[in-house]
Amino acid sequence: MGKLFLNVFWVVILTIITQIGGVIYLFSAFMYRRSVLKRWTVFIVLYLFSTFFIVPFVAPFFGREKIQMTDTVKIHMLFTSLANRNYVVPEVNTVLTNVSTKLLKLYPDVEVHCLDANFPFFDGFPLLPHISHNDGKKLDISLIYENKKGLIINDKPSVSGYGVFESPLKREYDQISVCKEKGYWQYDFPKYLTLGTVNPDLNFSEKGTKKLMQFFTQEASIAKIFIEPHIRDRMQIRHPKIRYHGCRAVRHDDHIHIQVR
Repeated sequence: MGKLFLNVFWVVILTIITQIGGVIYLFSAFMYRRSVLKRWTVFIVLYLFSTFFIVPFVAPFFGREKIQMTDTVKIHMLFTSLANRNYVVPEVNTVLTNVSTKLLKLYPDVEVHCLDANFPFFDGFPLLPHISHNDGKKLDISLIYENKKGLIINDKPSVSGYGVFESPLKREYDQISVCKEKGYWQYDFPKYLTLGTVNPDLNFSEKGTKKLMQFFTQEASIAKIFIEPHIRDRMQIRHPKIRYHGCRAVRHDDHIHIQVR
């Protein structure tokens, strides 16, 4: 019973994290029931082969493709690609190309850093802990930061890109406290998902992030952009596409959420 429970545990966890990992582990466990070493060796080999050589060619049948990385569009963390959390509909890649090209003209060498996107297969399959990244149309984008000299740079304050918040100032509306007082305990849960904080000298770049958001609003295929209200107000940016995501989600003062129609 203990072995069965452990195998079920790994199937569930790997499915939640990577979508395809549970099935591959199940096959590996069936092939090598007694040897844990062989089981995990086969799993790793099959998983990596599937991730890099099979999934990218099957995903288009589900209307999705990998985020196209260029000199100006980057996946922030390797884990995102390894876990197949970097798939989007083609319209998202078009938006990324257009926006990054415009941003580069203002800030030489600046990159658009992509965080979690979607899994490669099946609409409605959740990409936890997100509640809406389930159809290929959503993508999280890192905020833009600057160094002490005020120069826009590509470094981020956390390893994952999540969890280091640009919290409300005393004079700003505090939506975070409002949601937590209403019982939405998960609202600042990303603080546990940093995977480590780095670059303590970074400052949030209002001008860089504002330009990034303005370029996103100019894209016809963009339907919604989520960011925390105090960040929106601080940057003095208003647009019908820029909306509040609600207390059921998590706070958005560590990243921008975009989605296409």
